[in-house]
Amino acid sequence: MNKAELVNAIANASNCTKTLADHMLVALGNITTAELIHGGEVTLPGLGKLAVGDRAARTGRNPQTGAPMDIPAAKVAKFKPLKALKDALN
Repeated sequence: MNKAELVNAIANASNCTKTLADHMLVALGNITTAELIHGGEVTLPGLGKLAVGDRAARTGRNPQTGAPMDIPAAKVAKFKPLKALKDALN
């Protein structure tokens, strides 16, 4: 599902305009990003939890040359699905 399809689905499910649904979707993204930048976590009811995780530095290989290269440590967004979502999928 792309953004336009998601906006249409939100508009239909909440009985609002597509413009309002688009604004809500953008606001959700902005709020989530801001919260994760400050080290918090965001729970999306019925779906899961987004949190910041640390990825350790490691040595990888350049796929073109095969030469070893250092990959620096990084902070990444991690998604943990809630039990209800896992149960619905299985």
